[in-house]
Amino acid sequence: MSNSVDEKETEKEVVSRNFIENIIDKDISDGNCKKVITRFPPEPNGYLHIGHAKSIVLNSGIAKEYGGIFHLRFDDTNPVKEDMEFVESIIEDVKWICGDLDTDHIYYASEYFDTMYECAIKLIKKDKAYVCDLSADEIKQYRGTLKEPGKPSPYRDRTIEENLDLFERMCAGEFEDGSKVLRAKIDMASPNMNMRDPVLYRIARITHHNLGDKWCIYPMYDFAHPIEDAIEGISHSLCTLEFEDHRPLYDWVVHELEFENPPKQIEFAKLYLTNVVTGKRYIKKLVDNGTVDGWDDPRLVTIAALRRRGFTPESIRNFITLSGISKAQSSSDYAMLEYCIREDLKLKRPRMMAVLDPVKLIITNYPENEMEYLDVDNNQENKAMGTRKVPFGRELYIDREDFMINPPKKYFRLYPGNEVRLMNAYFVKCTDYKTDEWGNVTEIYCTYDPETKSGSGFTGRKVKGTIHWVCAETAERAEVRLYENIVDEEKGVYNEDGEVNLNPNSLTVLKNCYIEPALAEAKPKDSFQFVRHGYFCVDLKDTKKGHLVFNRIVSLKSSYKLKD
Repeated sequence: MSNSVDEKETEKEVVSRNFIENIIDKDISDGNCKKVITRFPPEPNGYLHIGHAKSIVLNSGIAKEYGGIFHLRFDDTNPVKEDMEFVESIIEDVKWICGDLDTDHIYYASEYFDTMYECAIKLIKKDKAYVCDLSADEIKQYRGTLKEPGKPSPYRDRTIEENLDLFERMCAGEFEDGSKVLRAKIDMASPNMNMRDPVLYRIARITHHNLGDKWCIYPMYDFAHPIEDAIEGISHSLCTLEFEDHRPLYDWVVHELEFENPPKQIEFAKLYLTNVVTGKRYIKKLVDNGTVDGWDDPRLVTIAALRRRGFTPESIRNFITLSGISKAQSSSDYAMLEYCIREDLKLKRPRMMAVLDPVKLIITNYPENEMEYLDVDNNQENKAMGTRKVPFGRELYIDREDFMINPPKKYFRLYPGNEVRLMNAYFVKCTDYKTDEWGNVTEIYCTYDPETKSGSGFTGRKVKGTIHWVCAETAERAEVRLYENIVDEEKGVYNEDGEVNLNPNSLTVLKNCYIEPALAEAKPKDSFQFVRHGYFCVDLKDTKKGHLVFNRIVSLKSSYKLKD
């Protein structure tokens, strides 16, 4: 009987493994992989977004699963758009997502430029690369189409000696930018366009963020990437599906350069998230024109923005797991990401009272100048989080939406003549109210029943409504920011002009909110559930001493249901 159970357990485990794990398992069992080494290779030309999180989680997770090593490597081969600001932000993002990052395994492609240059020389000496004088447009014309083969460059048959001389002079800065390139000599009739003598090096007089003006020639990504992987001993180069057609060139480079134990490239489907902006140029435009207040604006889905908004690395990792690893392209619903953060926070964070649109409530029969402290559970679903003392007095603030003069049917909150429970406190009954000259309610008057205190065991009568509150005398003022999707979901992400369809209500700033005094000690990044309003965190950018700013992470209601 036990053997049968063990077999079922084993079968279940095998079925649950993704295709990448199955490939690695086979490589290990066949003796083709002695140490699993993976890498995440971002180009430092912008901030990382939620799509990059999939590659970070996958590559670091695979390395951890097999007791291997995970590298963070910056593919800084194109200094035109690269910047140290992006380098620093990426390091912070990867550390946050992974929970840790071995700084001994942070690398830069630019560290290998000398080796790459020698690799180019080696290809020239093998007559596998040549210097070409065609312009970019001419190279494109000569390349042919998917239906027609390309034509050889008129410079393809230069001698090895001539190519060596010209390439060395390219490196020495003798030629103008764009006047010459180094190309691989492969097959101009290949059905794979990437194999039709791709460019390996171009001339570009651009100051590099890491090396200054040491180089005036820079390797192309398709040439640099396999060399970087091979130098670092990467066992499995995990990348997204758009590189599938580039794999023959990847393999050609490591084969022709005769690297021992060449890395294996494996492609997986990207993470697509519905109704969000992930394109770097779109995000940059939103930043540059002031639509958002930076790459970390909480309405964005950059990793920095998600962190600032209050998402946790655990919720991001769980989201990636639920999205799955496969070769099939698919989209994940943003509601699933929200589901993951709710699930992560609901048992971890205290449930506090905050009034976002305050109106004063006065209990006319409560003793004046008297205050009591009520015992309140920090989290009703997690008793281990203990209790706290919450001050209660004659004057309170409640949310404006919790009182109506002329309520509709099935409105169970406060209105003239109705009785409700003040959460964790007493029953109160509305006896009167006051309005200003525009008809806005400014004060609500109630009486309370001292026999109905929460926890007293009172059973004399029941009420249908419960509302939250804060004590006016001890409440702290705070700014609260309510975020919605920056995209107008009804119109789609982009319009016909290629601009983002902006949601004009993506940010609501409430400057006169009241919070219970325990929240006044909150520090940037601390997060809480505000009763009935959702999960919130202290903004790490705009919060200052004496000025608390809370970002809504997510509302309490979810439209997403986890599939069985």
